[in-house]
Amino acid sequence: MNARDPLLPVQPDELSAIAEFADRTWDEQIVPALTDYIAIPAKSPMFDADWQKNGHIDRVVRDAAAWVERQQVAGLKLEVVRIEGRTPVIFFEVPATRAGGNDAGAPTICLYGHLDKQPEFTGWRNDLGPWTPKLEDGRLYGRGGADDGYAVYAAVTAIKALDLQGIPRPRCVGLIESCEESGSFDLPAYVDALKPRLGHVELVVCLDSGAGNYDQLWLTTSLRGMVSGTLKVEILSEGVHSGDASGLVPSSFRILRQVLDRLEDSKSGRLLPESFHCEIPADRVEQARATAAILGDEVWKRFPWACGADGGPSLPTTTDPMEALLNRTWRPTLSVTGVDGFPELKNAGNVLRPYTAFKLSLRLPPLIDGNEAAARLKTLLEDNAPYNARVTFNADGRVGAAGATGWNAPALAPWLEQALNAASQAHYGANCGYIGQGGTIPLMNMLQRLFPAAQMMVCGVLGPKSNAHGPNEFLHVPYGKKLTAAVAQVMASAP
Repeated sequence: MNARDPLLPVQPDELSAIAEFADRTWDEQIVPALTDYIAIPAKSPMFDADWQKNGHIDRVVRDAAAWVERQQVAGLKLEVVRIEGRTPVIFFEVPATRAGGNDAGAPTICLYGHLDKQPEFTGWRNDLGPWTPKLEDGRLYGRGGADDGYAVYAAVTAIKALDLQGIPRPRCVGLIESCEESGSFDLPAYVDALKPRLGHVELVVCLDSGAGNYDQLWLTTSLRGMVSGTLKVEILSEGVHSGDASGLVPSSFRILRQVLDRLEDSKSGRLLPESFHCEIPADRVEQARATAAILGDEVWKRFPWACGADGGPSLPTTTDPMEALLNRTWRPTLSVTGVDGFPELKNAGNVLRPYTAFKLSLRLPPLIDGNEAAARLKTLLEDNAPYNARVTFNADGRVGAAGATGWNAPALAPWLEQALNAASQAHYGANCGYIGQGGTIPLMNMLQRLFPAAQMMVCGVLGPKSNAHGPNEFLHVPYGKKLTAAVAQVMASAP
């Protein structure tokens, strides 16, 4: 190999070597590992109260940890950290390979992912299923591969790609949790316990986000917060004959609708309390405008609309690409994601039901405090119940952490902006794109407070149609290969 150009973190002849190593490792090791992973129903604690007894989370954690150790990265130390009663965390550290990189106060890169999964959901294609992995046309179908099982495998592959080429890099640590899909309520305890071992974090690489398309590297610029919980309206102690009681006993469903009307304009979907809104920063508006110019109508056409040729396509809240981007990233939105108190249609008799319960998912703008929003939401929904019905709202989070606060990325350092564009050009042939995401990653706000000077590379493989949390979820393997190589290149560029 020729002498290194000190002005280039990655030499031109090394770019193809990194890409080839990532490609080969995905084909020979990562895809097989993820195929095994997808087959394990490692549902997050919110969806599997018996997760400890069932052992699925422990299984995927053990498998991932064993895979990492088999890579034989020089100096790597790995520990499965366990706090009593909490989901486990994989923590690994790899010493720096650049001069002075292991001195006290030297910069560290923190790589993040998670191994717990969302539940099954319905509507999978006949030949697919949440726990039946299938590789088809470069897409690996099944629950959790893209969200976010691949992350630990891609992170270690990126480190190894640099080390095999002798490319200097900073010290690296990995934090792989198993409670993210439940709001990461176990993670703060681990971050506190591991803080002395994290080091001086100057770059966070989070591999749990999305992509606007599969044609370039995408950097996530913001994440929404969330309050989820169960709203329940009780009016009777037991069901009664609807012919006998209707007109006298108010419907629990109608009462629930009235209560939700305090929160949402049912015609437009706009959240009514101004306290759930925030001013959108000017730079995020400009980034949304630039991203809208790249993606156009694909911003809203990417979703599986129900109506087709018979009656024209179903329509979104707006067909303006920029407004669509802002709606799904910087404006609060209410979704009902589950119901209780209803019999199946085939068992629905003429009975006035005693209660109605909805599972609510309230997405919050990045700058709204999640815990404060949870308290306001509970007061709004419960106070002055119509007909003196029993109305309760119980948030899913634990005491003191009832809501998850969103995240707005810090200003991009010039070195990172240059590195992102260089990596995107090298491996995708286009500049890096910038996009806000509507989902929630609780760790990002936590790490931003812990390391306020750190830069954040939040990215992922959840591009168009990948359908995380829903049916037919898939991981776009070609994009994952390129992302792994791009992450390696950015890591080498870190100061």
